[in-house]
Amino acid sequence: MQSAHSYSGSRRAAPSPREKRHAALARKAAAAGIVLLRNDGVLPLAPDKPVALFGAGAGHTVKGGIGSGDVNNRANVSLYEGLKAAGVPLTSEDWITYYEALYHRARLAWKEKILADAKTVENPFDAYAANPFVLPQGRPVALQDLIEATAAIYVISRISGEGKDRTPTAGDYLLSERETADLRTLNEAGLPLVLVLNAGGPVELTDLLAEYRHPLAVLQISQPGQQGGEAVADILLGKAVPEGKLTATWAKRYADYPCADTFGACNGDLEKELYTEGIYVGYRWFDSFGIEPLFGFGHGLSYTTFSTAFTALRPGDHGVEVDLTVTNTGDRFTGREVAQLYAACPQTGTAREYRRLAGFAKTHPLPPGESQTVTVAVPAKQLAVFLPGRGAWVIPAGVYTLFAGGSLAEAAPCAHLTVAEEVVLETTHPICPLHHPFGEVGPAAPAMEKAAAAAALDLPAFPFAPLPDDAPVPAPVPLADGPVEELVPLLYGNITQGASTLGSAGIRVPGSAGETSEALEASRGVPSLIMADGPAGLRLRQSYQVDPADGGVIPTGVLGSLENGFLDAPRHLEGADTYYQFCTAFPVGTALAQSWDPALLEEFGRAIAAEMAEFHIDLWLAPGMNIQRNPLCGRNFEYYAEDPLLSGTLAAAVTRGVQADGTRGVTIKHFACNNQEDHRMGVDARVSEQALREIYLRGFEIAVKTAAPAALMTSYNRINGVQAANNRDLCTVVARGEWGFDGLIMSDWNTTVPADGSEPWRCAAAGNDVIMPGNPHDDADIRAALADGRLTETDVRACAGRLMALARRLTNGR
Repeated sequence: MQSAHSYSGSRRAAPSPREKRHAALARKAAAAGIVLLRNDGVLPLAPDKPVALFGAGAGHTVKGGIGSGDVNNRANVSLYEGLKAAGVPLTSEDWITYYEALYHRARLAWKEKILADAKTVENPFDAYAANPFVLPQGRPVALQDLIEATAAIYVISRISGEGKDRTPTAGDYLLSERETADLRTLNEAGLPLVLVLNAGGPVELTDLLAEYRHPLAVLQISQPGQQGGEAVADILLGKAVPEGKLTATWAKRYADYPCADTFGACNGDLEKELYTEGIYVGYRWFDSFGIEPLFGFGHGLSYTTFSTAFTALRPGDHGVEVDLTVTNTGDRFTGREVAQLYAACPQTGTAREYRRLAGFAKTHPLPPGESQTVTVAVPAKQLAVFLPGRGAWVIPAGVYTLFAGGSLAEAAPCAHLTVAEEVVLETTHPICPLHHPFGEVGPAAPAMEKAAAAAALDLPAFPFAPLPDDAPVPAPVPLADGPVEELVPLLYGNITQGASTLGSAGIRVPGSAGETSEALEASRGVPSLIMADGPAGLRLRQSYQVDPADGGVIPTGVLGSLENGFLDAPRHLEGADTYYQFCTAFPVGTALAQSWDPALLEEFGRAIAAEMAEFHIDLWLAPGMNIQRNPLCGRNFEYYAEDPLLSGTLAAAVTRGVQADGTRGVTIKHFACNNQEDHRMGVDARVSEQALREIYLRGFEIAVKTAAPAALMTSYNRINGVQAANNRDLCTVVARGEWGFDGLIMSDWNTTVPADGSEPWRCAAAGNDVIMPGNPHDDADIRAALADGRLTETDVRACAGRLMALARRLTNGR
């Protein structure tokens, strides 16, 4: 098995120079994505003043989510370790020590539960996904823990991941009883408090913020990767200045979100999910209907202050450029600001948000008093509305008011664009018809009133007459030649017995997610492409052994590839060679996105590519691009934002970084509407074509058109009754026909396994080229459909040809 391939990893266990470089980048990226939500003058802290540190994440800061988004890295730095390394005196050492014992007991009990449940299910990963580890609650905070402390730091941590959504209950979306009691004790003690939120999504804080009577600071650190404790310490002590901005709205109450009571399991119906809110997702809902959030989209404070002023606007044939001058108006700290531009578009009687993100740009570090003029490019399509009845993207005639500032709430009106006549930018094909119509939110009266008032403001006005977009030319289909029967194995991955929906089905690189077929490797030189999960790094086994008797890798089961082998420690063979694969656990997708920094994400992408080359990985199964429709989605931490422009722009930056030299590729996922984890393989996302195109497909479109990702992964769920991997409208009509995508489309893992899952032959017919990771019945089903004419020979040759073309493209340059 291994004779034709060198082993991945290194025989040396010591940290490599690459590990050290990427650890430094992980620390920088984590700091850039930390959002200062509130600061009553508490931060930064003096490094020589004693503080008290509490909370489940103090000594076990959660680096990332669980499932395929996990990374089996060497070690993690907790906030406790970060503060200790910085020399901060801690008054709560006894509390930390007591918690350590609780934590280790809880981990062992959890392990026993997973192993017991794994015996009762066919796939051990199902037991793991159904029982995410819950951090234990510490002992109550006591007054003796606070002696001599000048401030308290309390870390609220949450763990979520693949296969299970969060719940709107205490200890998850809500504060636990212990957290509430501890924070009440700190309030009574009268100490300034730093609340650190170590979670992949919101935790409801409204009551706490209203009741706390003393100076308070709130930091959203998300799940900051392996160096998170150092990065948070850097921010707390002023060694780094907060520059992150929220990429999703934080409501005052969970009930304030649209469809809060019908999301996922909340209404007991996991068979279908009605997207009745339509386009009003995230800030579009709050802003259009006048619902005040706790912390709004784009919000994030600094240790300094900034002003943003409109400077110039240049209309063009396919968009506009807006110059904004950002000034550091503070007197002490150097900092960076994100200049955000929003557009209030004409309300024409169809569903349309009050304002939408039109573009953004991030400054370089600005010392006090210094200014920088940044240019925000706004493509014409970012101002368009999709009209399903006409099958077109249209820019209606009227006044478009632009707002600029450091957040949506702060953005002030600065200019008008005036469009004299309607412009049809693009015509489309009808896709994904609704078979079960439902009531969808229509025009928002508050949005109509506010947009009309904005249009009447006395502002600089610029005529804008965009031209229709040039339609992408569909890539020629590279039809594979040779006997069609020999091509069928290319339509599914290398089959691995016992593979889970998580992945870890790779053969040649231990812990990799899977491989394309090696069936034509010897006869026709078609290499097998090796894939690794993401999106916070590469998920591989941390180490493995090679049997000296036959040169084969000593295997491990599904559970052995999780949690660094904690659940099922791999057996060690005396005299065998050990290889180490220490990958970097970077911050999760949401944390990276909170930097609003495409240049940083491109640098991150280059680092991923370097590790891919080191560990023989061809395709990275990331970035994750699904919209954060509801804060309870268990996998939101992997995704970037509730806004498609921000998601698409950042995914494109990562793609450019990974694919810079043409020898490695990304796989943007999950296409599309993978917005919940409960019953993800069967739920039917019922969504209108306007919402589908404007919200859920738009980010993918931006990434495809601006960065040309190598591959795309379909989602598990149905869209209006059709499995995504069987959906020709998505794979062929939209991605290839309308967007010009010329890469490979693969399924998510084991989408064809459930009885009501995707049908293998229909995957190929739809243009889903490869079924991953491959199962024996995939072959039989495809051959039967080919024989009786349900599947055409052209479809098989097209799927195989696209795989062969990508394999040549990635490997020829090495």
